[in-house]
Amino acid sequence: MGTSGRPALPVLLLAGILLAGCSSGRPAPDPTTTPDRATAADGTTAPRAPSGDTTPTRPGPGTLAAACEVRLPAAWSSALDAGEVRTPSAERAVLTDTGPGWTAVQLSGPGGRRAALVPADGAPRTLLRLADPVEHQLLAADFDGRRWAAFAVLEGRTLDSPWSLYVWDGSTGRARRLARADRPGPLPRPVVSGGTVHWAQGVGDGKATVYAAPAAGGTPRALRTGVLDAPFTAGGLLVWREASGAATRLAAVSLTGLRAAALPAPLAGLRDVRSVVSDGTTWAWVAGESEPALMVWRTGDARPTAVVTRSPAADGMDQLRVSGRLVTWRTPETSYALDLGSGSYTRITPAYGYAQARDGALAVAYSLGDAKANGSRPVIQVVDAGRLPGLPGCGR
Repeated sequence: MGTSGRPALPVLLLAGILLAGCSSGRPAPDPTTTPDRATAADGTTAPRAPSGDTTPTRPGPGTLAAACEVRLPAAWSSALDAGEVRTPSAERAVLTDTGPGWTAVQLSGPGGRRAALVPADGAPRTLLRLADPVEHQLLAADFDGRRWAAFAVLEGRTLDSPWSLYVWDGSTGRARRLARADRPGPLPRPVVSGGTVHWAQGVGDGKATVYAAPAAGGTPRALRTGVLDAPFTAGGLLVWREASGAATRLAAVSLTGLRAAALPAPLAGLRDVRSVVSDGTTWAWVAGESEPALMVWRTGDARPTAVVTRSPAADGMDQLRVSGRLVTWRTPETSYALDLGSGSYTRITPAYGYAQARDGALAVAYSLGDAKANGSRPVIQVVDAGRLPGLPGCGR
């Protein structure tokens, strides 16, 4: 989105709605957990920060070093295989979002198409039966793990189609429409926190508004209007990117009082970065256009570090997610996972697969066979990220 004379904020990609391409399975694991190559660092000095983030990245006390690429360990493959999400065999599942103890999926079958919430220890619970089983698609979801879920349904096959935002009450099993967007703007990434739903939608003239509304019902409250992206949570903050003069920056409000809040100094100074994510203590983003790099900053670090750069893993990097020591992202070809504890990253899905780390969970989705052909099988796997062993370290 954007407006004349202002920098455009790129629209979020439609993650997980269609798994395209063909594959026979995940990347072959390395049974010896030996790294296959190092791509981003010389072991002593991290690469220079690309344009868009001029912070030096020389490693020092409290600062990360650049990461190397390693093969997917056999232990990770086994854990993911054991965590396959079971859905009805007559319905085709597509991963939307995941969290602690839940996974949101779109299920399509002879009875139509539905948005569903799959608990870790139970059968799918229907959030909503979609009115059009061809055009309508589940776009994004969030769940507080107790009662309230918020989810968005795209009402067409293109990213500029209208969408509707719904709230589902787990105590009644019913959903109601909270908002509908029919003007250009950011794709929704609803946030449920403290019984409140947060989202952003276009309001015309190239602008969008960040809203907050009680999940139980009530008038939505407009928090901010401008040229901005969908908000995300970062600990006790609700954060989004917005245009500021000729650049873009991060802005935030507290989730408790919904008042303007200060960001840590290394983040407040960021300009013109994209795909920013955080779990409150670890922040990750993409900086640079011609030579993109994955930047990471953690609470207590001296400065941000260019962790992944000059690698196929950085080509077209988007759809970042973060949970603790894990950062995941997608490229046009596949998806990767970075282990900050070991300082290495790995290709975690076959071609065209999707991965996301979020709130202690790691989910991957890919297709066995051509996703557009009969006989292919979608695979969705979710594991407790904290139980995964560390990736092999660089040079081992």
